[in-house]
Parts: sequence; C-alpha cells; structure tokens
Amino acid sequence: MAVRPENQKRSLSVIAQEIRKEWPKMSVHAAPYVNAMECVADIRDSFYSDSAEYIVRYFLNNAGSWRGEAARRIKAELKGMLK
Repeated sequence: MAVRPENQKRSLSVIAQEIRKEWPKMSVHAAPYVNAMECVADIRDSFYSDSAEYIVRYFLNNAGSWRGEAARRIKAELKGMLK
C-alpha cells in the first residue's frame, strides 16, 4: 500500500470500497453505513439528513465483529477523521 502524506486523507467512498473488499461477510448492521459512506467524500458531507460524521460513528459502533489488520487500520483511519 502506498504511503500518503499526513495531510492527504482518503475519501469516505474510497474507504467504503476497501471495507467491502476486506470484509466480504459484512455484518448486516454495518452494511447500511458502508452503503452511505460510498456516497460521500468528506467527513463534513451529508447523506440525506445524516451527517457523514454520524454515519462513520454508527459504522464503527456496528463493526465490532470485524477483526484483523485491515480492520484495525481502517477503523483507526476513520476514528482519526472524527477528531
């Protein structure tokens, strides 16, 4: 995986695509939030009446069963966006 400069963040839609690739048997509780993340670019965006921040928080709350190196890395990336 290529290293990105610290100030260059991936879009939520790109992260959502990676989640789908890395978590093929995704929780039915997390899937709606991944679907929504695919439609937004930035944590400050909105998807219908929900903020992207809300969507990311609820994805993280429902992704507890997702484990492994990719899960840890992606969850940390998403948590970093919430700060």
